[in-house]
Amino acid sequence: MNRKNNFLELPGLVDVHVHLREPGGIQKEDFQTGTRAAIAGGYTQILDMPNNVPPTITPQALEDKIKKARGRIWCDLGFNFGATPDSIKYFPQISKKAFGLKVYMNQTTGPLLIDKEKDRDLIFKSWNSKLPIMVHAEGKTVEIAINLAKKYQKALHICHVAHDQIKTIENARKNGVNVTCEISPHHLFLNKDDIKRLGPLGIMKPPLLAKKDQEKLWGELNKIDMIATDHAPHTLEEKYDQENPKFGVPGLETTLPLMLIAVEKGLLSIKRLVEMTSTNPRKIFHLPIQPSTFVIVDPKKKYKISDKNLFTKCGWTPFIGMEGRGEIKKVVLRGKAIFENGRFIRKPQGEIIYPN
Repeated sequence: MNRKNNFLELPGLVDVHVHLREPGGIQKEDFQTGTRAAIAGGYTQILDMPNNVPPTITPQALEDKIKKARGRIWCDLGFNFGATPDSIKYFPQISKKAFGLKVYMNQTTGPLLIDKEKDRDLIFKSWNSKLPIMVHAEGKTVEIAINLAKKYQKALHICHVAHDQIKTIENARKNGVNVTCEISPHHLFLNKDDIKRLGPLGIMKPPLLAKKDQEKLWGELNKIDMIATDHAPHTLEEKYDQENPKFGVPGLETTLPLMLIAVEKGLLSIKRLVEMTSTNPRKIFHLPIQPSTFVIVDPKKKYKISDKNLFTKCGWTPFIGMEGRGEIKKVVLRGKAIFENGRFIRKPQGEIIYPN
């Protein structure tokens, strides 16, 4: 990171946990709108999750995504693969195309819940890549995932970690388990008290924490490897569906301004922010280098986060009214400026990426 003319130059941000919703949910996001939102938020490299309809659990489904995305994406885009008992046979075919294997060990939006012991065991045993097994695991399920990773000597990545899981992760690391973890901005900046204000817009999996537990997360930030938005857009109609409200919130455009407020408050340094949003995710997920790629931010700019001027198709944010810091002045991808002063200034430059 550099400071030039009172502006802050950051490496392009990286997010390994994004739901772009194509195919099957393009009413709420698609490859084009989601990657525009990413660039507008300073992200130049993101990984898409597999819980689509149909889910990304076959080589054909993965190729379909790649085909649909090519030529339409504004940032670089890679894919994670979904784990089911039936998708195991495809692991050798997709291991050089997917950055991670996603195992949903607890309920969330989508059809990929894996809650049988024998299925979990077989999936961990069969994954044939050095890249991480990413788990949606809540409560005691984290210990199950860690034990399986230890048993089969796999790299494990815990998604959207909660404060009560940190000690378990620390102990596993001391015992030689290769385990990393991420924190989502909504768990850092929102808590259960906000649900009164947000209503269904504050519903997500894992759920928001009590305020005291949210505060503990900030104290554990040095033990967490990365920030991942878990960008999970839904239409307002879907969120307010009383019979079947959808879990998840958008986050690509609001994470950097929120984190820069945290930097100003002394909750972390700029150096640590870069580690958590660029250095560590690139290293852990073997992401390709992006030469001459950076983001110019005006850190003096402060504002109230708003629903207006969002590029995500869903058009809303749970952080509305909260203070943000840092206006993105320019995003440069491989030496070409693609976003400047709130506007896209050239055609899509994003590429489909594969693991190093």
